[in-house]
Formats: sequence, C-alpha cells, structure tokens
Amino acid sequence: MNSEFVHLHNHSDYSLLDGAQRVDQLVNTIGDLKMDSVALTEHGNLFSVIPFYNQAKKTGIKPIIGCEIYVALGSRFEKKTRAETGWGNNHLVLLAQNYIGYKNLMKLVTLGYLEGFYYRPRVDMDLLKKYSEGIICLSGCLKGIIPEKMLKNDFQGAKESALKFAEIFPNRFYLEIQDHGIAEEKANLINMKKLSSELNLPLVCTNDAHYSKNNHSEAHDIHICLGTGKTRDDVNRLKYATPEFYFKSQDEMFNLFKEFPGAIENTRKIADSIEIELPMGSYHLPNFQMPNDSPTKQPDEYLKTLASKGAEKIYGEFTPQIEKRINHELDVIKNMGFAGYFLITADFVNFAKDNSIPVGPGRGSAAGSIVSYALGITTIDPLKHNLLFERFLNPERISMPDIDIDFCIDGREKVIDYIKEKYGHDSVAQIITFGTMKAKSVLRDVGRVLGMSYGEVDRIAKLVPNELNITLDRALKLNPELREISNHSPIHKNLIDYSQTLEGCHRHASTHAAGVVIAPGPLTDYVPLFQNSSTGDIATQVDMNGLEDLGLLKMDFLGLRNLTVINKAIELIAARHNKKIDINKINLKDQKVYDNIFSSANTTGVFQFESDGMKEYLTQLKSSCIEDLVAMNALYRPGPMANIPEFINRKHGISPIVYIDSQLEPILKETYGIIVYQEQVIQIASDIGGFSLAESDMMRRAMGKKKTKLMASYKIQFIEGAKQNNISEKVAIELFELLEKFADYGFNKSHSVAYAMIAYQTAWLKHYYPIEFLTANISSNINDTDNVVKLISDGRKMGIEIKHPDINTSHADFIIIDDHTLQYGLAAIKNVGYKAAEQIAINRKENKQYNSIFELVTGSGDSNINKKVIESLILVGACASLGNHRSELFESLDIVVDFAAKFQKDQHRNQEDLFGGEKSSNIIYPKLKNVEPWPVEKELKYEKELLGFYLSNDPLAKHEEDFIELSTLDSDGNNKYNSEFVQIGGIISNVNLRYDKNGNQWAILALETYSGSMQVYVFHNTYLDYLNFIYEDNIVFIRGKIGNQSESNQVNQIIANKIYSGDGIKNKLTKKINIKIDYTVNQKDLLGQVKTIFLTNKGEYPVVFHMLSSQSRSQKIISKNFLVNNDTDFLVKLRTLFGKNNVWIS
Repeated sequence: MNSEFVHLHNHSDYSLLDGAQRVDQLVNTIGDLKMDSVALTEHGNLFSVIPFYNQAKKTGIKPIIGCEIYVALGSRFEKKTRAETGWGNNHLVLLAQNYIGYKNLMKLVTLGYLEGFYYRPRVDMDLLKKYSEGIICLSGCLKGIIPEKMLKNDFQGAKESALKFAEIFPNRFYLEIQDHGIAEEKANLINMKKLSSELNLPLVCTNDAHYSKNNHSEAHDIHICLGTGKTRDDVNRLKYATPEFYFKSQDEMFNLFKEFPGAIENTRKIADSIEIELPMGSYHLPNFQMPNDSPTKQPDEYLKTLASKGAEKIYGEFTPQIEKRINHELDVIKNMGFAGYFLITADFVNFAKDNSIPVGPGRGSAAGSIVSYALGITTIDPLKHNLLFERFLNPERISMPDIDIDFCIDGREKVIDYIKEKYGHDSVAQIITFGTMKAKSVLRDVGRVLGMSYGEVDRIAKLVPNELNITLDRALKLNPELREISNHSPIHKNLIDYSQTLEGCHRHASTHAAGVVIAPGPLTDYVPLFQNSSTGDIATQVDMNGLEDLGLLKMDFLGLRNLTVINKAIELIAARHNKKIDINKINLKDQKVYDNIFSSANTTGVFQFESDGMKEYLTQLKSSCIEDLVAMNALYRPGPMANIPEFINRKHGISPIVYIDSQLEPILKETYGIIVYQEQVIQIASDIGGFSLAESDMMRRAMGKKKTKLMASYKIQFIEGAKQNNISEKVAIELFELLEKFADYGFNKSHSVAYAMIAYQTAWLKHYYPIEFLTANISSNINDTDNVVKLISDGRKMGIEIKHPDINTSHADFIIIDDHTLQYGLAAIKNVGYKAAEQIAINRKENKQYNSIFELVTGSGDSNINKKVIESLILVGACASLGNHRSELFESLDIVVDFAAKFQKDQHRNQEDLFGGEKSSNIIYPKLKNVEPWPVEKELKYEKELLGFYLSNDPLAKHEEDFIELSTLDSDGNNKYNSEFVQIGGIISNVNLRYDKNGNQWAILALETYSGSMQVYVFHNTYLDYLNFIYEDNIVFIRGKIGNQSESNQVNQIIANKIYSGDGIKNKLTKKINIKIDYTVNQKDLLGQVKTIFLTNKGEYPVVFHMLSSQSRSQKIISKNFLVNNDTDFLVKLRTLFGKNNVWIS
C-alpha cells in the first residue's frame, strides 16, 4: 500500500557536515514510518546517489534522486559576494523524473563544480534552461529566491521568478512550503498560498529532514559547528532555529499542512510520476584504438596476435602447454567481451616501460594470467608458479577484470596524463573518496565543538583501544574507564552521546590516491563530476564501489614507493659503479641474500618483511628459496599466522609432513602439506572433487562468504567427485571441511608471488649495494620522520656513518660521501621542506658557501626559506659551520629575520643606499646577541624534536658504563647467561597503549638500548606499578622475562617485571660483587693480588667467591673481612685477573 505522503526534500551525511544521518539510517527510518518512497536531495552534489539507490531498492523503497542545487543570482561565471545576499546564490530543489532527467541532473551538478564554484557549486538560469528536460522543480526552503523575495516584500519579483521557473519546467514546477515553527516560514506559508492561487501553481510540502529522529537535533547542531569551524558557545554561529528537521510521520505532516490544499497529495503525485532505473549490470568499456598497421581491426584477433608474439618472445619455444593455456584464456576473454580491457591495460603499461617508468611485476590475481604475462602487463610466469587464470577471470562469475598496476611514484602522473591524451580529457577522471568520522576522530571533533580542552579530549580519545575499525560501542564494552567518562559531568555525557550519533558520518570528500576511471565517451553521460576546490583535481562524484556497479572501467594506478626505491638505487649504482642493473634478471637463488638478509632478519627497508613479528619468524624459518618468501607473505596475516610455527617445523623436519590423501601431495608439497593459498583450494576442488576450475573458484567464494545453502550443494558434488577419484566418503568429508576452514584463510598466491618478487629485489640491493639502497630508501621517505629514523638506525648497524646536517655541505636529499658515509639531507628536518632545502643548496652553489646566517636569509628572495625554516636549521645544529653556537643564533632570530625583510624590500626597490652598493662584501650585517651556549641536553632535546632522534650526542652516554655493566644482554642482544630473566637499560622511544579483553590498560614500549631496539611488554599490574616511568624519552632500566628468543640466543622482546629510573641504577641494584674462580687457578697467588686490590677499593658491598671444583660444582664463600665499592675501574681490575665473564654485580 502506497503512503499518502512522501518526503521529497532530505539530506544525508553526504551533504557534508550538514546532514547528520547515514544513508542506511535514512532508508531504515522511512521503512519504520511505513512509507514506500523517499527523495534524497544533497546540497549541490550527487555523492550519495548510488548507495542511496542500492539501499532503497534492497529495502523495497522507491528511490527518488534529486539535489538541492545552488543557483547564482546572475551568471555562474560571476564570482563575487553581494552585499544583500552574501555568496550570491539561492537554493532550488530538483528531482529526476526519468533517466533523461537524471542525465541532465548529472550535467547540472557537474557544471556547478567545474564552472560555477564560488564557496558553493552553483548553476545559473542558462544551465537550468538547457538541462531542464525530465526534471521536477521545487522552489526550495527559505533560501529559495521566491520566499526570499516575498519576505523582503518584493511580491512582484517573486511572481516573476516563479513564472520563469514554471516556463523552464512546464507542469513540473511546485511551490515548496515548510513549517518547522520558524516565524519566517509562517509568513512564507501565507505568501506561498497567495502566490499559488494567483499563478495557479501547485503547492507541495516538505520537511527538509537533516537527521532521522527528533532527539538527534543536538548532535546535528554539533555537526553544523564542525562544518562551519565554530564552537557551540559561539553566539554568532550558524544554528538551525528549531529541532524539527527530522523525518516526520504522515500524521505529523498532515496536521501541519491540512489547510493547504494539494500540498500533501502532490508529494504522492510527484512520487508516482517518477520512473527511473539506473543502468547496472552492463559494462561501458572505452574503445581501444587499433594501430594503423594492425592486420585486423577486431580486438579479439589483435589481442591473440599480441599474446602469441609476446609468448614466443618470453618462452622461446611455443610448447603445447603454453599454446593450450593461451588459447583457453583468449576464449574466455572473447566470450566475456574483455579483449579491449586487456589491450588498454597493455598499452599504458608498455607506455610506462617505454618511457623508463618502473612498473611492478603484478598485483592481485592478474598475475595468474598468461595473456597478461605475454602482453607485458605482468612479469610473473603463471606456469612456473602454478597460478590459476580462473582466480582472476571466471567465466561463471561475470564481472569486470580487476588489474591494479603498481608504478613508481614519480612516474604515475605521466601515465595518467597519457591516458587522458589518448582517450580524451572529458573521458578520464580520478575517483572521489570520503573521509568518515571514526571512533577516535569523532570524539576529538565533538569535544572541540563542546569547548572542552584539547588535553582532556585527547586523553579520552586515547582510551579507545587501538583496534582496526573499532566502533565506540565496542570501545565502551572493552574499556571500563571510557564507560565511566559519561558520569564525570553533563558535558562528558554529551561528548559520548553525540559522538555515538555522529560516528560513521562522512566528514569530507577528497580524491582517491590511486583510482582512475575511463569511459567510452564524456564521463558526464555516466556519472557527475566533482572538483576539489583546494587541489583543483577533477574526480567522479561516485566512489569506487558505485563505479563498479555502473559497469565503468576503473583501475588502480598505485604509486608503490618500493619501485621508486629500486629505481633510485639502480641509478645510484650506475653513477657510482658504472654498472647497469636489470633488476628483473637477478639470480633468485642467491643463497647469500637469503642468509644475510632474510634468515638474519636484516630486513629493515625490505618490502613486506619489515615488521618485528615477521623478523622473528624469519630467523626461525631460515628461508632458502623464493617459494618460502611467497608463503610467508601469504601466512603473515591474522588467522593464517597461527600456521606459521607448524610451517617452519615442517620445513625443518621437526614435524612430519602429513597429507589426508596422497593425491594432495602434488598440490601441497611446496607448502609442506599446509593449505596456504586460495589457488590450492581451487586446485583440490578440481583435481579431487572433479570440479572445473571455474566451479572451484565459485565454491571457494561461497565458502569465504559463508553461503550455507550453496556450500551444502557443493559438498555433495565434491564428495561424489572425490569418490570417482578413489577417495572414500569419510576422507572426502574430512577434506571438504578442511577446505571450508582454509578458504576463509587462504591468500591470493598470484599477489603473494608478485610482492615476494619485489621483496627479494629490495633484499638483493640491500645485500650487494647497502649504501645505495639505504640512500634511495631514505630519499623516498624524506617527509616521513619515523621511517627516516628507522632507516638511519639500520644504516648505523651496517656501519654507515651519518654526517650532521649542515647548510654548507648538505643537499635536500641524503647524499653518499663514500661507501661508509652519508650526508644528512636538509629536507628530512621537520619544518624545512623539500623546496626550501633545494633552494638552500642552489644558493650555496652560486655563492660557494655561506659565511654568515645573514647570507643564508638574503641568498634569494625565495619565500620558502622563511623564519620557521631558519629556526629549525639553527635548532638542529645545521648552521654550526657558520661559527656561531645554536643559542646565539636562536636568540638573534628576530634580528636576522628583520634584516632579511629590510634587505628584500630594498632589493625590490632597486636601491643601494641602505648597504652602500650592490656587492655583498659591502653589506654591513648587524651584531648577534651575546648569549651563553645551551647545555648538551637542551640541544639534544631539539634534535629529537626536529630530526626524530639524537644525532650529535647520545643521551644514554652518561649511563653507558652502568648499563653495559648491569645488562645481561651483549651488544648484539644475545642472552649472556642463558637465563630466563634478563635486565637492560635504555631510552623509551615510543609508548603504545593497549587494552586487554577485560578492558585493562597495558603498554608496549620501544626501548632503544646498546644491544639494539627492544620491545618491552608492560602488562596491566606492572603498568600500574610503574606508570610514572612510562613516557617517551625517559631513560629506564628494566628487569623482566624473555618474551622471545631466537635460535641464535638473541633477545628482542621482554616482559617487564620491574622498571627503574636510569639515574644511579648501579648503586640501586648492587647488593654484592661476584667472582668465579676455577679449580685450576693458583688460588693462593691470586687471592694475594685480590687482597691488595680490595684494600684500595673499600666500599659497602660484600664479595662472594664462587669456587668451581673439578666436578664443576660451585661452592659460595662470602668474604666477611672486606667490603668493596662497585666502581668501574675496580671491576676492570678484577676482570683482568679472573676473566671478563667471571666478575659480575648482583
């Protein structure tokens, strides 16, 4: 049964920072109100059109597609404010009556962004006339031109405007009325009724719903404040006058508008007149332009020619196996109509390669296609690695192929420009993406609007556990401290309540980092376009998922940093060693690479293998081939990770390799009998269950999505097929259940092979050309301080010295001085930036060197070298070569900046009187302030702040003797005494707060020590005991249990039991001095020497002798006659006598 009233003017969260309801909430609310239709009319955009259309159709509600557009008062090209109307626009509601109207609506909102944008995307009357067909028009809210004029007593002007709209939209224009209890609306109701009567124009009522329920009005108010950058207490802020902008029931709307004939009925009339179906399920591929010299103009034939030639070039001999595989793939591609897709992809990939733009070996399931390999789209041989085409393109699952391409970051834009030139700028665009308010960010946003202090809001946001995609509901269940926040005060309760309402709402629109869409004609025939006002990027108003629904060709042009690193390293190798490296032809069986990089966990900077957890497994795995790397890439994820220990044990023969049936061995041999890849699931279903490969892939997908009915039918089919292959029903059931388990866990082998290849390439470069690899890696991370610090630390472990940044020797990037030395790059200093760093180096080259801070600031008129840049250079010591200490330069910064401004002003005027001439030698510089040098600790503080680490000095230096003396780990992190418990000192570089399943807080500390970086686990009780010691840059000494220990006896994880301050730690922990004496030693002579040493090193600590017998038994003898000190010199003398490892403190 149709509802009598239909809501025709509404907003979701796609009306960014105005609508406080998600699309699913909106549609569900309409269902709850027992209404059968609803319109969605975002402010100036069609961002929500596809999710709204799909959600409404799914729920059985008729979707009405519309937009509340902004109409310029004059021409859309006139961009200036007007005294009487501010930004110079009015509102108007447009609804698509049919598909023609929808296409016209797309044109209008596109041109609003591309041509009319001025604070808002605006159209004008000319565009409305041009694109009016198939569109129903409502006059809008109080911001519509008609009510606005009438409220200003310009009734004649209002009539003229109404008649214009009635002419543009014949029999499709309605006078819109609303009643939210606002005085102006009450007046407008009378005006509109009069106008309707005089002009014989129909009325229609709406409620301009911006949120679902009336109790969400306060949260919506917060939302508005976010959009306008105001706090709730700001008296001058934009505020909705009443809490009535929600989805009202039919009865509520009837009671409001019963005195306005036709206003309710016309909502139903409009809804019934709308018939629109968006074309989904068909594909719209661009036409590939055949070369003039092509022997055929048929895409399928041309693809076959290219694939055959490519395969012959790669394989040499065109074997029956290769021919069979290529013909099979080509048949599937032809039947599915995707030849053009492959030709388009191969064309731009080959353009990249021809123009020296590095391209990745493959990504995703596309590496399973021999046609892709033959065309040069991928460089992975699917036959060699046993990859399946059906995992990529399944003839029984008609969907667009998905070939994502990795490019070197520096060349990605060139490829996109090539595509635009080839297919037309109006047919190619980037893709929109939307930022949403997630658990932590929504708390921070709402707290700011409520006027809460940053510190308080930040503290509360940090109570949300660090869990991927966590919601506030889950966070409140996990953390009792967060649950208690609501009880602190009314404002704290509001913070939680409003945040829960707004969580998940869209916050802003931006351009997808990688997505590109290509249409067979103008994109605006298929989707509306959006222009980012801050970047100028043009993107679709439909996101990636919506484009897929519409059947448009979308591709991910990903800028993979590691390709840039590889390319840069190869360039450095060529420049320094005159060697040309073809990275695709290096030896994949080089055992030195496996031993020295992977098995040693020396993988910092190595693609996909950098994490601490991965490093731990690598030391156990002792990988010896590329297949091991492929498997680890697939296994190191939540779920499959549980199989890694067994995988390692089977590789080394510790655990037996067991197969449920011997027929599994050819499929699972490479992974030691464990199902690791999706391709193995598919192959088992095919070889044992008798499925076709296409059916096997469908079964895998059904298992992964837990489609119970489908799985039941597949199970019967599998068991019957297995019986045909001489497998018992019992074993077949067991095997099917095993497949069910691993289908969800299994990883795409094609993707894993491709990325393992990049991992090996980066490892090979690190092994053979460490300084070139390190330099390339740092350069590609120059703006990521954390990564730069990590790489520099790794370089130091390799014996590479990092020279301090210096304005007279540094460049923007890090540069190689020799095989063991790097010069720090200025661009890696916070606040400096690449442009300023580059300009400093250019100016220096022109003037040979800087002799004064004033030369630095007057070297050019470049605005990039500003006060903040100079300040940062001073604070890190990059100006030390000028002869002034840091404090002197810093305290004189205002003098320096004022001088620079005066100098530049004079230069612009072409005057010489200030300095007495043009030559810099004649310039008289002002004197700097005379101040005392800073203490080392202060200089180090600024270095850590701006470089991310301590470069010129080590804050642990004053604790070095004590820490090394007391540590039970050696300089390589090895457990010196093979004990279960260890102790070590260091500086806390990072604190990662966590919550256990009971909501108790604990932490993981990154501890930098003389034995390397350690992870320290501080569980809840210990965390509470030592909370005051747990903060970044604090120097501590930790006692605890070994969290992990590799076969090499190396420790890198500790579970803390006790935490001490580093200050005076030796005296705190010294209880006695221990000396071990072997029975073979002449004890009489030795003890005589010891007595002399004891007498000259008196103190407060007893001495315990551990006397070893010939049976290796130890007898403790406590010396009661001597108390000694614990000074380092004393301990050195004892160790000289008894041996390094035979004297220790306890």
